[in-house]
Amino acid sequence: MEVIVKGHKYLLDNFENPEGEPQKLQFICKEPRGDELVTIFDGTTNEEVLKVLIDRMKHLNHRFPCRENLKTLESLESALMWLHLRTADRQARGVEGKHQE
Repeated sequence: MEVIVKGHKYLLDNFENPEGEPQKLQFICKEPRGDELVTIFDGTTNEEVLKVLIDRMKHLNHRFPCRENLKTLESLESALMWLHLRTADRQARGVEGKHQE
């Protein structure tokens, strides 16, 4: 894994061909303009990446069930739940999408 823009852009190695063309993972980047957040470049979110990992772990556990897969799946689902709670809290306080705590 190589960081291109800290917190926003990454290059990921391929598993069987690490010398090959890396995979790019790009998260949305926003910067404050007053109290508002303005999109600098588009990308995905933590929630979307977690949904992908949850789907993958369900698939892998279906093929090769084990305790470790189930614990990993439980942790990923918990992480997604906490991010949803964070968003709901920010929405309830009227600060979602703003540069405020």
